[in-house]
Amino acid sequence: MFISVLDLFKIGIGPSSSHTMGPMVAAAMFRELVVALVDEEGCDSILQIRCTLKGSLSYTGEGHATDKAILLGLHGYSPLDLVSRDIPGLVGRLLMEKSIKGYASVRFVAEHDIIFDRGPALPEHPNGMVFDAVDNTGRSVLSRTWFSVGGGFLSTPEEMALSTMTDRVEMNSFPFPFESSKSMLKMAEESTVSIAGMKRQNELKALSAKELDERLDELWFAMKSCLENGLQTKGVLAGGLGVERRAGRLLARLESSTCPDTNELLCAYAFAVSEENSSGHMVVTAPTNGAAGVIPAVLYYAVKHLGINREQVREFLLTAGAVGGLIKHRGSISGAEVGCQGEIGSASAMAAAGLCAIRGGTPRQVEHAAEMALEHHLGMTCDPVSGLVQVPCIERNGFGAVKAFTAASLALLEDGEHFISLDSCIAAMKQTGLEMSEKYKETSLGGLAANYIEC
Repeated sequence: MFISVLDLFKIGIGPSSSHTMGPMVAAAMFRELVVALVDEEGCDSILQIRCTLKGSLSYTGEGHATDKAILLGLHGYSPLDLVSRDIPGLVGRLLMEKSIKGYASVRFVAEHDIIFDRGPALPEHPNGMVFDAVDNTGRSVLSRTWFSVGGGFLSTPEEMALSTMTDRVEMNSFPFPFESSKSMLKMAEESTVSIAGMKRQNELKALSAKELDERLDELWFAMKSCLENGLQTKGVLAGGLGVERRAGRLLARLESSTCPDTNELLCAYAFAVSEENSSGHMVVTAPTNGAAGVIPAVLYYAVKHLGINREQVREFLLTAGAVGGLIKHRGSISGAEVGCQGEIGSASAMAAAGLCAIRGGTPRQVEHAAEMALEHHLGMTCDPVSGLVQVPCIERNGFGAVKAFTAASLALLEDGEHFISLDSCIAAMKQTGLEMSEKYKETSLGGLAANYIEC
């Protein structure tokens, strides 16, 4: 299926694209359905909205602010609406309400009407949520189920069950309908068009070149703003773990050095974004919030230290988007589905591809860079301590950026020929993730989350 770079990268708020942004959008969609029922069909009884969170959403939803996201969505807010808002203050006011904004007959009290169901997950995906509007007899008059499948993307049960035939027909309408790294490289070789060039031509089916460039620039400016805000902010992150912000302090020490190390600079930049995300501030899914520090860190380094220009920034994002689309289509970017290899691993592969491309890499070298970066994240679990996107998530973003830089550099030293293809690596990642115990897939039931002892 075609996944736009503008869908893969989205401006929103932290701390999680799958546990915060996705549920907020789903709640807002359900609100519209309820409002339509009340307005158009004349439903005159009192309705009560309930939301049941299943699987990973139930286990780490509180630490990932899923309950607050549902509350905000049912009152009509979207992630983009909240970028510059005082979210804690707004949430505090909405918690006092007994009904959704503008509809006194539609009751919702977050404390009672959000149910964290820790029974079996729904079969389609571990991030399931069921919304119901019930009347005063307890009868459900409206029900919808959504799955938050990573990166802020949502799917219905019907969409999850669709055959790949529909995807194939859709892709054939694009100038470069690649659905695998193999077909991507074949088309690049036959057309002599770069990966970014092919991705650009596919994107231009839906919008003008001017619109595309403006949207890409907006994404980069948001990434840059988030990173620089993180570097300038000090203090302890909320949540109770007592984790201090380190990015600004680390950068200050590096800048006092005569020759700051590339790896350490990348970590400082990635930490800055991840600390902002953990605080619930503005962030760009890249491709998820939990991994949002990797791509901005590598791109910021390329701008600040390698002197790349605006056009190269766009090339980076388009190349990264092409690789990210393949991973999402053929594998997964959801930590709840395949572990952190699907989040940090995907982000590192995307960043490696983008960096390799803007440093003059051929399509085969770009694919090699992406494969190396993903390969060395295989098997990584998602085990956030206390259900918070702090430990080990922040440091993992730094190491993901370092691996991306290393993979791009190694790929540029070779001719692009290598043993394992990106397609094979994505398949291995998906298989590994599906066989991984749910304890290690964003439930905080295993790994570091289960072996953390508070001193």
